[in-house]
Amino acid sequence: MSKVSYYTAEGLKKLREELDQLESVERPRVTNDISEARDKGDLSENAEYHAAKEEQSLLEFKIAQLKNVVASARLIDESQLDTSKVLALSTVKIKNTANNMVVSYTLVANSEADFKSGKISVDSPIGKGLLGKKVGEIAEVNVPNGIMKFEILEITRS
Repeated sequence: MSKVSYYTAEGLKKLREELDQLESVERPRVTNDISEARDKGDLSENAEYHAAKEEQSLLEFKIAQLKNVVASARLIDESQLDTSKVLALSTVKIKNTANNMVVSYTLVANSEADFKSGKISVDSPIGKGLLGKKVGEIAEVNVPNGIMKFEILEITRS
């Protein structure tokens, strides 16, 4: 059974659009490539045919994975979320207790994570460490080079 992931309306829409693109545009294109390569003769020595078949295999795998993600996706009603503790879709201002550096992150589903725009996965080490914490608490996060401590300064909804 696949793991349930929580998405914003925008994030879920992007997933569905990507799935639709793969099924309605990419799949017919790859099928056409296979057909054209097959028409060129001997399949045992036809590199184009083998490349197209491999592309089809990878595409079908990606489609199956995306269907699984969409099937197990749950839409979050942001207006119903508790702002007293860190949850998925929380924007959290934290302070690294070692160097007093203050940063803000929004916790999102894996497929929506984008570190450059301040969106981290709830499944990342920092995301896992922050979940359930309240303002004023210290989150101890296991990272590859030890334990980092973050003080929760503020929790908001984006």
